[in-house]
Amino acid sequence: MPDTLAGKLLVAMPGIGDPRFERSVIMMCAHDGEHAMGVIINKPKDELTLSDVLDHLGLEPEENIADRIVLDGGPVRQDRGFVLHSEDFAAGEGTQDVCPGIRLTATREVLEAVAGDQAPERFLLALGCAGWSAGQLENELRHNAWLIVDADNSIIFDDQHEDKWTRAIKSLGFDPAQLSEGVGNA
Repeated sequence: MPDTLAGKLLVAMPGIGDPRFERSVIMMCAHDGEHAMGVIINKPKDELTLSDVLDHLGLEPEENIADRIVLDGGPVRQDRGFVLHSEDFAAGEGTQDVCPGIRLTATREVLEAVAGDQAPERFLLALGCAGWSAGQLENELRHNAWLIVDADNSIIFDDQHEDKWTRAIKSLGFDPAQLSEGVGNA
């Protein structure tokens, strides 16, 4: 396993045992010896649109993005917006480089940019994130709960949320139907 999973995709194995993560694809944004954090990129949030979120903040979105789906980024801090985006936007210390071509910003400034004409070329908005304490994610990996996949902008930023899980697994060179729901070690 690499020293850090930041910049990788975590893909839930069948039978992960936690319905919140069933068939999830998570963009890992931070990972070190103390914690790990990522954003689920393939679970739409109950018909919530970008317009709904921006209206709540008193912002009016450009018409061409108003109907974009907001994602359920995970069970932690569901009241907070996390924007994964291309490198053409930065909000100073409020922006974190995730990997080449991808940044994370969780400030009002990025939402103002998204609502106006300063939006990053590619972005997605998720409410909430996934988080792990020291050693927790490593333990889940030892129990084969997750696959590790290289980041792929065509998976991360497209709107085909229902098949991101399948495409991420296929990028490893095999069909998801080949995966067993049972977990364990040989």
